[in-house]
Amino acid sequence: MVARNLTLHLRANSASEFTRTLETDVLPVLRKQNGFKDEISFIAEDGGDAVSISMWDRRENADAYGRDTYPAVLKSLDKLIEGMPRVETYEVSNSTFHKIAARQ
Repeated sequence: MVARNLTLHLRANSASEFTRTLETDVLPVLRKQNGFKDEISFIAEDGGDAVSISMWDRRENADAYGRDTYPAVLKSLDKLIEGMPRVETYEVSNSTFHKIAARQ
C-alpha cells in the first residue's frame, strides 16, 4: 500500500470551505479511482496549512490518479490555496486502521 501526502498552504479564513470542498468535490472523485482506499486530512489549528493523505492499494494506481485526475482536483481547490501544493509518495509501513504491520 502507498500513501500520497499533499501539503498545502490555505488562504486566510478558508479552512471550513476547504473541508467542505474535500467532502463534496474531492472525495467523490477519489472514491471512483481504481485502487483508492482511504483519505485523511488535517488542518493546522491556525487554519493556515493542511495535509491530506490518500491511501492506495498500489503505486501504479496512485500514479495514474496523479497523472490523469489530480490536475482537475487541484483546480477545484485553486481558490482556497496559495502556491503549489507539495506532493510526496510513501510506502505505508504500518497502519492500525488498515491492519498493516511493520515488516520484520
